[in-house]
Amino acid sequence: MILVPDAEEMADAFEALGLNPEAIMMRGRPTALARLLADYFAYRANVLMNFVEPRLMNAQQAKALFKQYRKQLCPNCPIPMNKQTGDKKAEAFLTALVNMIVESRVGDLPVDYDPRELTTFTGNGVPLRTLARRVDGAFPETVNPVAIWEIKEYYYTTTFGSRVADGVYETLLDGMELESLRDDEDVHVDHVLVVDAHYTWWVCGKPYLCRIIDKLHMGYVSGVIFGPEVVDRLPDLVDSWVASLNLASSPDRP
Repeated sequence: MILVPDAEEMADAFEALGLNPEAIMMRGRPTALARLLADYFAYRANVLMNFVEPRLMNAQQAKALFKQYRKQLCPNCPIPMNKQTGDKKAEAFLTALVNMIVESRVGDLPVDYDPRELTTFTGNGVPLRTLARRVDGAFPETVNPVAIWEIKEYYYTTTFGSRVADGVYETLLDGMELESLRDDEDVHVDHVLVVDAHYTWWVCGKPYLCRIIDKLHMGYVSGVIFGPEVVDRLPDLVDSWVASLNLASSPDRP
């Protein structure tokens, strides 16, 4: 279950944190803020329980989807391996799916499937901003990309450890840097988060799924793709990136 606190519970939480509970309950009635929060918490719980959770795959499901699309697309893009050892050593199924889908839609355009450098933005011949950390993919490259993406696949993780939690907040950092770039320099970049692994995220990490939905609505990611959505939603996204790149390079652009 995903917690959906009522107004009294929110007021109690405010009081316990040393905040003003009257911001939530005034003369025994919920305030406008309380009603807004209640609506959002109910929405978030509904999205997670009825949309996200059914779409999170386990390793066997991800492997089957990967094999299906590898056979269908006959890719030339990189098919990376995971970082496991022994019986768990295998292709990085979700990353490979992302790579294959992107390759199938971009034609002859370049893609950086494994950036080994920081993402940088320039303007008028001078650098504007360099992100603090490397991302998992960039189109068409890491200098002035139209889109960047991050992939969080943890099929063989047995606990929700600090490494997984750090991944959530690293995406938040990227989103805050891109927000600053957008506000200060009017540079807009698609920033997509791709997430999968039912046990890690749903059984162990539901609070962090809540944070992901929050980041989406705060504008710190452009979109979040869960599990097999990668084959349903990503093609349209990539098509929009290609169109945006073509528009930017058009000689008729005003």
